[in-house]
Amino acid sequence: MLDIKVYGNDIEKALKSLKLKLQKEGLFKEIKNRRFYEKPSVKRKRKQADARKKRVKAQRSRIR
Repeated sequence: MLDIKVYGNDIEKALKSLKLKLQKEGLFKEIKNRRFYEKPSVKRKRKQADARKKRVKAQRSRIR
């Protein structure tokens, strides 16, 4: 559940924070992926590639 509070009638700032929260949760990525049917084999390969990218990124940050 998301709660976005609007202070001082600043709707632009509230929309910006909402968009940021949705992006962090991966909602936009999920919508993009579900736009078309994805075969199970392609989905599996995509998930493996994403996991590989995540591992490499984590490993890079540990080195620094």
